[in-house]
Amino acid sequence: MGGTFDPIHLGHLLIAEQAREVAGLDQVWFIPSASPPHKLNKKVTAVEHRLQMVKLAIDNHPHFHLSEIELHLPSPSYTVHTLETLYKVWPNKQFSIIIGADMVKDLPNWYKIERILELSQIIGLKRPNVLVENLPSWIATKVNWVTDRVEISLSSSYIRKQLKQGLSVRYLVPFSVEQYIKEHHLYGS
Repeated sequence: MGGTFDPIHLGHLLIAEQAREVAGLDQVWFIPSASPPHKLNKKVTAVEHRLQMVKLAIDNHPHFHLSEIELHLPSPSYTVHTLETLYKVWPNKQFSIIIGADMVKDLPNWYKIERILELSQIIGLKRPNVLVENLPSWIATKVNWVTDRVEISLSSSYIRKQLKQGLSVRYLVPFSVEQYIKEHHLYGS
């Protein structure tokens, strides 16, 4: 499960757990983007902090794993490069990409999407408030849909705004992540 994770929150963890259970995945790997291509002109928290927050969030979950693979790849962090590198290191594993319906809608615009679809299965999280229409059939047939069992409208940008305003993020992020944010004075906390 790739993402900026700026910061990781309970919505990310819930999505990962639902996808793991419904799609029968052995593990979910969290891969923080070192240099997300869609955020090149935006301020992103240092990757070291984002890695540490993911590590804290998934600690003690037997099926969640943190991968730092994108730290060793050239910028920007394109999914296709990550997948090709994963297969070089683990040629006998099968990799899936877990994304929300909002990201599924954008798949036709992803860099080298044809190659991504050759290399991986797409697990799309259906959400009642997001319609995915007019998706090209060559992409639509490659998406394995999982219905969101618990809909949570939560985003990292919302959490950053809360923190900047001095408001609580308790119950939005794991406690250990909340403590890390405070300790390192991230997001204006």
